[in-house]
Amino acid sequence: MNSLKAYEARVTDPDDAPAAFKFCQDLADSHYENFPVASLAVPRRLRKHVAALYAFARIADDFADEPEYEGFRKERLLDWRRQLHAAGKEPASHPVFAALGRTLRELQLPVEPFDDLLSAFLQDVEKKRYATFDEVLDYCRRSANPVGRVVLMMHGHRSPELFRYSDAICTALQLANFWQDISVDLKKDRIYIPEEDFRQFSYSEADLRMGVVNERFRDLLKFEVNRTRALFEEGRPLPGKLAWPLSLEIRLTWRGGREILRKIRKGGFDTLSERPSLTKWDWIPLLVRSLLA
Repeated sequence: MNSLKAYEARVTDPDDAPAAFKFCQDLADSHYENFPVASLAVPRRLRKHVAALYAFARIADDFADEPEYEGFRKERLLDWRRQLHAAGKEPASHPVFAALGRTLRELQLPVEPFDDLLSAFLQDVEKKRYATFDEVLDYCRRSANPVGRVVLMMHGHRSPELFRYSDAICTALQLANFWQDISVDLKKDRIYIPEEDFRQFSYSEADLRMGVVNERFRDLLKFEVNRTRALFEEGRPLPGKLAWPLSLEIRLTWRGGREILRKIRKGGFDTLSERPSLTKWDWIPLLVRSLLA
């Protein structure tokens, strides 16, 4: 399902909840990610709700990224925010909010994590550079961490300790995606490597734009990968504190993120020449190791 078609979808019957959730699941099934989405490891009763979360975030992310929204990005995101805050309070016109309104009500979820996601996407429209790593972490706090927290809440977990572990994993996943997608983001005039790190390794934005892969660039990316791996380690205890099958889902997600870092390392820390990615064949051994853990 392409982005514009997904955005232009409209509800034909406000009472047809199965159709709204099916729209969200179809959208989730049609996209590649570095982690499972509404997979078989999620209890059947929650799959539709995870898909609703995914569809909400996927379309919002497309507003910030996809070329068909150029010139209308902020307008679309603000409209998405308006529909979010109206979800469950007035009849929804879009299937995502017909589904999400039910998810919020049935699982008693707060709206704030969803709004945090939109604030990060709005920031992507307006902010293209980051001076410090703390600024990048603040972006991750809103772009990635809310997803992990909502998934935990969907499963009945609201412990601050579990949230801390989840935040570490989600931030690490977002960072791994940044280092994986340096060349992709550069085409959108976005650079998530902090300016302070460029200076530390005597590498410049001009070098990056020219595709210079030298020892300084490799050392820079190795530095980013190492502190991302440290965040994965910080979140490692989370699966062991959760019941199956959520524990399997989180462990598999954790291993998928770590595998991206391994591929970056195997490629000599050169993601400018080739973007590392996970294939279905990569997931098979990751699943086996997750099942045996």
